[in-house]
Amino acid sequence: MILRLILGDQLNHKHSWYENNQDDILYFLAEMRQETDYTTHHIQKVVGFFQSMRNFTSWLKKKGLGVIYYTLDHKDNQQDLIENLKKLIEDNKITKFEYQLPDEYRLDDQLKEFCKSLNIDTEFFDTEHFLTSRTDLEKFYEGKKRMTMEYFYRHMRKKYDIMMVNDSDPEGGKWNYDKSNRNKWKGEHEIPQERGFGKDVSDIVNMIKEHGVKTIGNIEATNFSWPTSREDSLSVLNYFCKKMLVHFGDYQDAMHTDEKFLFHSRLSFAMNTKMLHPMEVIESVIDHWREHKDDIDISQVEGFVRQIIGWREYMRGIYWKEMPGYRRSNKLDNQNSLPDFYWTADTKMSCLHHSIKQSLDDAYAHHIQRLMITGNYALLTMTHPDEVCDWYLGVYIDAIEWVEITNTRGMSQFADGGIVATKPYISSGSYINKMSNYCNSCHYKVSKKTEEDACPFNALYWNFLDEKQEYFKDNQRMSMMMNMLNKKDRDDLEALKKRANEIIKNPNEY
Repeated sequence: MILRLILGDQLNHKHSWYENNQDDILYFLAEMRQETDYTTHHIQKVVGFFQSMRNFTSWLKKKGLGVIYYTLDHKDNQQDLIENLKKLIEDNKITKFEYQLPDEYRLDDQLKEFCKSLNIDTEFFDTEHFLTSRTDLEKFYEGKKRMTMEYFYRHMRKKYDIMMVNDSDPEGGKWNYDKSNRNKWKGEHEIPQERGFGKDVSDIVNMIKEHGVKTIGNIEATNFSWPTSREDSLSVLNYFCKKMLVHFGDYQDAMHTDEKFLFHSRLSFAMNTKMLHPMEVIESVIDHWREHKDDIDISQVEGFVRQIIGWREYMRGIYWKEMPGYRRSNKLDNQNSLPDFYWTADTKMSCLHHSIKQSLDDAYAHHIQRLMITGNYALLTMTHPDEVCDWYLGVYIDAIEWVEITNTRGMSQFADGGIVATKPYISSGSYINKMSNYCNSCHYKVSKKTEEDACPFNALYWNFLDEKQEYFKDNQRMSMMMNMLNKKDRDDLEALKKRANEIIKNPNEY
């Protein structure tokens, strides 16, 4: 008898495991405290994974496959992956153990060590999800001075013949339409209602609470809106193509107090659990665009494709290239604590209040809210990247370490010293005002610098540049900022630094 392990983010209905003779194969999935407790997760994240795993198990059983599923409250559940596997191997007289390669270093290491301890045959398999292997990115940049995502993205377009007119030329004549993807939404295009499902997940919520699992965030147990099955996921993909794609690129960086989701797809959870394959997502989007070229500009599609075959694969490659040391990186030596309001949204800063409240209410915020609001503030206040990573890993439903840590510690916090980003993504209040309406209703004034009602981001920005200038003196992309800093009137700079330090010392008062 063969025992096959399926992890909670390996819900790939198309995997070759399920195609062959299954007479001597037993599949195992489990809801475990090991996975709920390694960080404090959003309640919707825990529910989303558990419900998706249960639906996947039902699908396996309908195919006639042998499955053992441990709910969190199952009498045989040891709440630990290795202990569960040991008992199953013994009780079922297992002669071979098989698993799909985990996407988290933590689990990869755990299963490697476990296999070494076994006296039966073991074998691992690819998850058959990503378009690159763990090592493809490292090989691609071998011998090059630095990594730039754009060249990897072009390589992926060519390799998979995505939006290409021949072997070397991109469709439309341009590789990248990023400059067309930076519009502020001012209400000129109606935003369709998000594709929700209104499911009742009260039984799972009650079980989680009864077992004392610590979570963050909020949930409407009778109105759960995330996709938790293959059918749900395809429905969200179809809805995005028909309703959202037409303006996705235009407003993918925009933020608004009244619109949480704008034209974003909200497909990341379905993809990161592998209920959807990246290529089927890309092909669906491109096929829909080709059928409606008169209505949908190429910039809408290219921006979406770039996120999936470019950024998503790129970040995973960096994760496997740089781990395990990457999780300890803190090149800017930031040491401050994350403010309490990251768990309550109780702040007078409108941008942070809306972005954090949305995160707590929906387990979701789009990439600019994560990068230029919550991440920007954490970096400007010189927060320790460990604390920032813990928050991001827990609060978002799509956060799995391979994609979270590279985006947070690398892109957002520049803690890796420039592996992911060529410069830190920081701004004063002016960028936030440019891309959102947050400043309109804020207690603070974005035009003011040091007064009591001045936008905190303004003082924090200049203080950060001054405090960290030693780190950036040789960074060409920071030269303009450093020149502006050096030309600044010293009295003005001291006033900005004084206000910034007051904010950093007492963040929960702002």
